[in-house]
Amino acid sequence: MMPRPQKIALIAMAAFFLAAPFVVYPVFLMKAMCFALFACAFNLLIGFGGLLSFGHAMFLGTAGYATAHSAKVWGFAPEFAILFGTACAALLSVITGLIAIRRQGIYFAMTTLALSQMIYFYYLQAPFTHGEDGIQAVPRGTLLGFIDLSNTWCMYGLVFTVFMAGFLLVYRTIHSPFGQVLKAIRENEQRALSLGYDITRYKLLAYMLSGTLAGLAGATKSLVFQLASLTDVHWSMSGEVVLMTLLGGLGTVFGPVVGAFIIITMENYLAQLGAWVSISQGIIFVICVMTFRRGVIGEIGNLLKKPL
Repeated sequence: MMPRPQKIALIAMAAFFLAAPFVVYPVFLMKAMCFALFACAFNLLIGFGGLLSFGHAMFLGTAGYATAHSAKVWGFAPEFAILFGTACAALLSVITGLIAIRRQGIYFAMTTLALSQMIYFYYLQAPFTHGEDGIQAVPRGTLLGFIDLSNTWCMYGLVFTVFMAGFLLVYRTIHSPFGQVLKAIRENEQRALSLGYDITRYKLLAYMLSGTLAGLAGATKSLVFQLASLTDVHWSMSGEVVLMTLLGGLGTVFGPVVGAFIIITMENYLAQLGAWVSISQGIIFVICVMTFRRGVIGEIGNLLKKPL
């Protein structure tokens, strides 16, 4: 049973994203929802599993390239293109997870970063990605054979549905027995091991689920912008999702959504500053960290004495 504060927050979040496109640019909101799902996936791994990954961009970018290529070159319908891209990210999470998951702490983080950079340089050279040009003019197609996604409102409905489904899956995972074991591993790995849990298997499953959901975000994003580029697989994207999660509230349910929305809003409205955007983000991040040690949602939850 969902606690009352979280139920109210969920209804408020859904109502906001349903009403906002009438007053805010829909494409901006779709971008925010894609990155919010990406941040939720990352938060599942670090906030509840205690695993810091510096390579999560490889899942976002891989799914984006796979979706774009399958839709443009192979002529996949959008639903199958998204599923294909997500499946590719899931497969990548299995391969990289088997390599990285046995490392701990900073060694795990550096291993994921190294793997991500290998993927980045592969995509830079691979013919099907078109290098720095990326895969452009990706057709949105017709969903289920009759919903024309070239219509902005139809596309918005798809992104909203994907985001809510992914968010609820993360919520259910966190509050399942599996999620409770993850929290136990995060708090005291040796104690969880002494209780008989196969911590390697649990961490691998969390890594795979996180990578798959990150891929779902990347697959959806490639259809929204009709583009798959190296930006989504670059190491800076992995750093950006860390920033989103910390700013919103590490280990909270709604924190990554708020953090992603804040960062995307900053990027959108500070774009005229050019190279100073990163500096401005850094200054604002330092202020927020000094003021909100638990993140925005973490501090609100602390004031209400209720987890959010």
